[in-house]
Amino acid sequence: MYISFSFPCINSPTPSPSSILSKIMTSKTLASPRMTVSLFLLMGSLVAVSASNFNQDFDITYGGGRAKILNNGQLLTLSLDESSGSGFRSKNQYLFGKMDMQLKLVPGDSAGTVTSYYLTSLGSTHDEIDFEFLGNLSGDPYILHTNLFTQGNGKREQQFYLWFDPTKDFHTYTILWNPRNIVYFVDGTPIREFKNLESRGIPFPKSQPMWIYSSLWDAENWATRGGLVKTNWSQAPFTASYRNYGAQACIWSSSSDSSSCSSTSTNNSWLSQSLDTTGQQRIQWVQKNYMIYNYCTDTKRFPQGLPPECSLA
Repeated sequence: MYISFSFPCINSPTPSPSSILSKIMTSKTLASPRMTVSLFLLMGSLVAVSASNFNQDFDITYGGGRAKILNNGQLLTLSLDESSGSGFRSKNQYLFGKMDMQLKLVPGDSAGTVTSYYLTSLGSTHDEIDFEFLGNLSGDPYILHTNLFTQGNGKREQQFYLWFDPTKDFHTYTILWNPRNIVYFVDGTPIREFKNLESRGIPFPKSQPMWIYSSLWDAENWATRGGLVKTNWSQAPFTASYRNYGAQACIWSSSSDSSSCSSTSTNNSWLSQSLDTTGQQRIQWVQKNYMIYNYCTDTKRFPQGLPPECSLA
């Protein structure tokens, strides 16, 4: 399978992450997911998250009344209509962390919509770690699109189908970012890992503090079958919901250029966390059965050779 990409410049206040998949082939080119949950997934425990208060932890960045904090700060909803989407950003910046967020995605005919949840710094040499959920026609599966930028360079896309309907209930999406590796989890099951291979000349995010962002926005020109399926605005407003944000993280202080993880009283066990043998087996199973695109196998996209981390990881 070959998916072609282009990456247009994104100017503020466009709400999407810097990683944009510009063309997705028709669903006939995508392998059907195996809907039976494997033993690996059954063995994976759900991520434990502590309840947060969205009023205390996040700011609404745009969208006006389309973004709402409800239930005394325990629930946040983003909406998209034909006029605008909406989004939010963490009040704090972080330099390493393990961040959990429970999301329930736009139900029904969500074609053309993208719900994003990601970490990013700012500027032309920014770092970024992305979850993007690409909507689809009713009855078709969502596509989970992941990407990772280091020093402004991305093109590290991996895409997955999910083994459940992400619109029926809340599910936990976790980013583990520490000096050893970056791991993406879904309900406690690892789906992707990016190791620190700086010793082999591959940049790794380690010096730029990042905010947590999320947004719901219209990407009908590319998100569903390469833009062939347009947003059905008769279904608007489209709404995604968030709850139970939790973070074990190093909060960055811009005033002192220091991190809270310098404190010896902080529980920093996650700072050295990596996948054990069971975790590696689970990630291999997920990628074998649910991955639908991997930049590390796309020789047509990289005719001069695949990125070096593909052979070293």
